[in-house]
Amino acid sequence: MIDVRSLVKRYGDTTVLDCPELTIDGAGVTALVGANGAGKSTLLTIAGRLLEPTSGTVLIDGHDVSTAPSRQLAARVAILRQENVLAVRLTVRELVEFGRFPYSQGRLTDEDHHLVDRALMTLDLHEFAPRRLDELSGGQRQRAFIAAVVAQDTDHVLLDEPLNNLDLRHAAQSMAMIRRLADDFGKTVVVVLHDINVAAHHADRIVAMRDGRIVADGTPNEVVVASTMRDVFGLDVEITEHRGRPVVLHFVA
Repeated sequence: MIDVRSLVKRYGDTTVLDCPELTIDGAGVTALVGANGAGKSTLLTIAGRLLEPTSGTVLIDGHDVSTAPSRQLAARVAILRQENVLAVRLTVRELVEFGRFPYSQGRLTDEDHHLVDRALMTLDLHEFAPRRLDELSGGQRQRAFIAAVVAQDTDHVLLDEPLNNLDLRHAAQSMAMIRRLADDFGKTVVVVLHDINVAAHHADRIVAMRDGRIVADGTPNEVVVASTMRDVFGLDVEITEHRGRPVVLHFVA
């Protein structure tokens, strides 16, 4: 369970996040959506202990992310940031093996190697495993970082704009993998997405944010409605339905 309590982040006099309460429990995909500056990534990175809040707490399975031992926390939650430090001398396989570090401390077991191979296959990266990261395209590198998160094999997975730099084919494959993490492996996945239609098609739950606050929280059919989209994006929309899910046809300024 991810439990957010009275979470606030300020920079000087500017409040960029004010989230009194949010609970995400059980397997499934929760999408955080909103315009730039809505607070989505701030919320996610605080939950992953990559950013310190001004006040409030985030509990993961009852453990305060601000104080839990690093190894204990890394065995419970994996996070993919928007921007990743590129260690160009690493191969793809070496990067993905880092996902097993909380468990193996660098001494990989047969089970560790199995999970690394599974992550490489899931992200369609097995043929690239021996290549150095600087030999890959931006999209291939992004998939390698996602694979490292998958290999970590935690109950909770936090993904900050994982579709960055991916072409349409690999973006679709990555979202299918994210669904598989929830459906086949029972993970709690929280993902920041910019494309509202991707969120509506793949997520079980959408948390819509604006100006650091949650303005809507529910199923895609509950959140992706004209009034809420106007509140979130400040634009009128035309919405239709496809296979029981809402689809935004276009925004009108």
